[in-house]
Amino acid sequence: MLDIAEVAEKSGLAPSALRFYEKKGLLTSSGRNGLRRTYEPEVLQRLTLINCARRAGFSVAEIRRFLVARAGDAVLQATIAEKVATLGEDIARLQRMRESLEHASTCTHEPLVECPDFKRMLAP
Repeated sequence: MLDIAEVAEKSGLAPSALRFYEKKGLLTSSGRNGLRRTYEPEVLQRLTLINCARRAGFSVAEIRRFLVARAGDAVLQATIAEKVATLGEDIARLQRMRESLEHASTCTHEPLVECPDFKRMLAP
């Protein structure tokens, strides 16, 4: 068993975030050790999933639904498909930005932002 301070330290989240996730139904504590909530060690894997989903743009409500979903949930599958498309667009945009910045790091064009290659790389 891990108490809330250990989970916070290992996950990099504040204890208040853990309590918030528990209140919203994303986590379940195993009980208490004195006044502190305790969690099973597997909570760290769940927090990794939650953090990844949050960074991908899922709302807390969407994550909660995902965590209890069953195969064949058409609404959830549609939401996931939308997120896949959005992430694909984000990845493409970030790759363009990375490539343009790599070019800019060695470009000698004045001014830099007017470089035709730089502009081309940023275009969708």
